[in-house]
Amino acid sequence: LREAMANGTELGKQVRSYMDSGSLVPDELILGIVAERVSQPDCANGFILDGVPRTLAQAQALDAKGVRIDHVVSIEIDDSVIEGRMTGRRVCTKCNGTFHISKIADEYVCPVCGGQMIQRDDDKPATISNRLKVYHEQTAPLTGFYEKKGLLHKVAGDQGIDGTFAAIMKELGAKA
Repeated sequence: LREAMANGTELGKQVRSYMDSGSLVPDELILGIVAERVSQPDCANGFILDGVPRTLAQAQALDAKGVRIDHVVSIEIDDSVIEGRMTGRRVCTKCNGTFHISKIADEYVCPVCGGQMIQRDDDKPATISNRLKVYHEQTAPLTGFYEKKGLLHKVAGDQGIDGTFAAIMKELGAKA
């Protein structure tokens, strides 16, 4: 979705208003972007979808469109940890670097280029709270859908980046 927004596509422009408010992007937009993207040559040998599908209707529509999903990874983590991670995220307006305020000396100055650090609208507390509410109501039911298909892999997300990555790779039977 961010790629479509950055490229200024018509679908990307429509997506921006939904994402900035923390609302779910309508299925028609999501499915259009996903179908367009996975049809590109660089996806011929596989692809990773991050955050899609978000609803049971989207999952069923992707199945109907013939989008084959081999594995679904659910990174399990408490809401409070998610809130802390996302509300502490800052992005540099100059180099687009992303940092957490707990890891940098000054949350307003980029440690790489000295540019101005900002908090994206979709990382603000009210937006995060709304996104978590929507997740629990509309996305969490997908775990049962993919579990019944034998595709679901649950991984603890409180292990740090390297630990979580290693756990995902192990769960998928791949080498890290």
